Amino acid sequence: MKKQDWILILCVIIVLAPFFIPATGFFDWFNSATANHPYIMAFFKFAILATLGECLALRIREGVYNKPGFGIVPRMMVWGFLGMCIAMAMVIFKTGVPAFLGSLGWKEAAAVFAPTASLTWGKVGVAFAVSVLMNSIFAPVMMTFHKCTDIHITDNGGTVAGLLKPMKMREIFATKVNWDMQWNFVIKKTIPLFWFPAHTITFILPPTFQVLFAALLGVALGLILAIKK
Repeated sequence: MKKQDWILILCVIIVLAPFFIPATGFFDWFNSATANHPYIMAFFKFAILATLGECLALRIREGVYNKPGFGIVPRMMVWGFLGMCIAMAMVIFKTGVPAFLGSLGWKEAAAVFAPTASLTWGKVGVAFAVSVLMNSIFAPVMMTFHKCTDIHITDNGGTVAGLLKPMKMREIFATKVNWDMQWNFVIKKTIPLFWFPAHTITFILPPTFQVLFAALLGVALGLILAIKK
């Protein structure tokens, strides 16, 4: 490993250490902040962790964590915004899918899926339904938008000012998105094979950890995409 890898490992240890030291009270603060300010916390969780996933992917592909034009700060801003959208979508689908299942005749769906309910096959079944519907309806749009922002950031030199310029969506859609990769791998394969089961696990976790786990999954997906490329 190179010096930059050891520096990253040291930074990760420093960031994670307070979670495992009860005297710091950081774990309690984290739970409280997540409960009281879910969307602000979602912004920072995704801005840090999902961007880290992209940096790791770049390290695998090109041997560096950053390069001119990559645009770490703009990517963090985009991921933070998407993190808030994902947190919103999770609330919508966690609430709406059990109600939908109830309308189909499974009247106990909301009860078995409640955060205080014990882990049962019923709870797993509802979590899987939430994951399938969220990833089938919301995820393709979010993923495609994120791909367009990546291209926009790169085209504008990886600067914050460049990020704020109007996106040339028609040009990006028509000529710059690799639709073979985006459709045949990212959407058709990662959604059913990775996101369906991964978010099933997400939705059976305690609510305060769901968005954090979803952000960690972003790191994993970044590595998968890097290996694919």
